[in-house]
Amino acid sequence: MDPMKVEIHQSSATTSEARIRQHRVLVDRPVAKGGEDKGPMGGELFLSSVGGCFMSNLLAAIRARGAAVTDAKAEVTGTLLESPARFASIHVNVTARYAERAEFEKLVEIAERGCVMMNTLRGKLDVTVEIGA
Repeated sequence: MDPMKVEIHQSSATTSEARIRQHRVLVDRPVAKGGEDKGPMGGELFLSSVGGCFMSNLLAAIRARGAAVTDAKAEVTGTLLESPARFASIHVNVTARYAERAEFEKLVEIAERGCVMMNTLRGKLDVTVEIGA
């Protein structure tokens, strides 16, 4: 498997620009933390990466099986610890409109197993996935 590569360049006193293929994402701190709030913080992007990876795999599984699932949504919550600052746990709450719950549960399981972020974090961090109402 080919390695992934992202370049990060300083763009102001507190802001960096992540260059990902042809995409550009600004990374910054909120004003309250001494930043310019030109973009999300790295931790927020980390949670976005977990959710984006999971959703990408979920949508691929739905499409591959022609499943009757729409309006899929994942809400990712990270619980923080201090000294040093780090995530203690990550929780993914998944919702969607679906015809059969058992089929959706299987699709969520497939997405969780196929997600490189979940596979990387499993066993190193408490990561849970739940199907919400």
